[in-house]
Amino acid sequence: MRLRNVLNLAVKELQILLRDPIMLGLIVYAFSISIHAAATAMPETLSKASISIVNEDRSPLSWRLVDAFNPPAFLPPALISTERMDARMDEGLTTFALAIPPGFQRDLIGGRDPALQLNVDATRMTQAFSGAGYIQAIIDQQVNQFLGRYGEERRSPASLELRALFNPQLDQSWFGGVTELTSRITMLAIILTGAALIREREHGTIQHLLVMPVTPLEIMTAKVLSMGVVVWLAAAVSLFSIVHGLIGVPLQGSVTLFLAGTGLHLFAATSMGVVLGTFARSMPQFALLILLVLLPLLMLSGAMTPRESMPAFIRWIMLAAPDTHFVMLSQAILFRGAGLTVVWPQFLALALIGAALFAISLAGFRRAVGALAR
Repeated sequence: MRLRNVLNLAVKELQILLRDPIMLGLIVYAFSISIHAAATAMPETLSKASISIVNEDRSPLSWRLVDAFNPPAFLPPALISTERMDARMDEGLTTFALAIPPGFQRDLIGGRDPALQLNVDATRMTQAFSGAGYIQAIIDQQVNQFLGRYGEERRSPASLELRALFNPQLDQSWFGGVTELTSRITMLAIILTGAALIREREHGTIQHLLVMPVTPLEIMTAKVLSMGVVVWLAAAVSLFSIVHGLIGVPLQGSVTLFLAGTGLHLFAATSMGVVLGTFARSMPQFALLILLVLLPLLMLSGAMTPRESMPAFIRWIMLAAPDTHFVMLSQAILFRGAGLTVVWPQFLALALIGAALFAISLAGFRRAVGALAR
């Protein structure tokens, strides 16, 4: 393999990409607006949940509970009658309906443990799951503070002191920003490389390359190198400007180490793009292959859900995917400040997987080129 041929072919790939406004727009959108929008709209955080309250007690404690539900977690409570409680739930106007029975404060002070009723619209799955815990915590806090004035504050026999490491404010956008960045790196590396190969075939320019003094290895290496450099630069700019600058995610570890790991991952991901590009005969076929390959990669890599919650055979299978190791090293470096002594197994795995995928893609590319030559 001659380095000059690879560099000339890589420059040719970059020139073609610069003349493709759709691909350029996709790169800019994927590493800017898409990351920011997805990170700041993580659904796990309760935000502006609608709540209705039936206050039949009308005691100082009951009004204290009403005033405790404030934005941004909840919308201002709607005070309704008992008759409207079920109707508002049926009409989808409220997610939570809290009923405070008459004599609630009196029974509480008397030690009779009165009960509150909370109806939850479980069709709004995310808010229903997290909101019920929010409401329980708010009620416990307000009741304990109220009873403390009477010397009857209820305390648990054991207190839990919570210390949130690496994300002390439990801000979902911190996690979402890095997660979306790693997902976009994988997605764009596969799409750009595969699309570049298919574009050569559809436009007939691959036949022109075959009559030139270049080898299939040089052609494929140029595609992997050029598309990898584009995604690597876009990821670096997005990391500093969007993830760190706009979203405000602190970069705990070495950015240089993370970008080195990104380079290894791009070697594997772009090789995977060449594999898919050799199987597909057109852009529509390539798009269908992307759906079959990219979605499982992103969903089962550990970026969206912890790997520990997956079945054992899925965890073993996904160890052969480069995205799994890339997510592990990204979270370890950027969140926990891990060094090379911690993430070297992921670096080694990415190098081995990348070499295997490159060999497979080269074999497939040579077969495709041979078929075109005949």
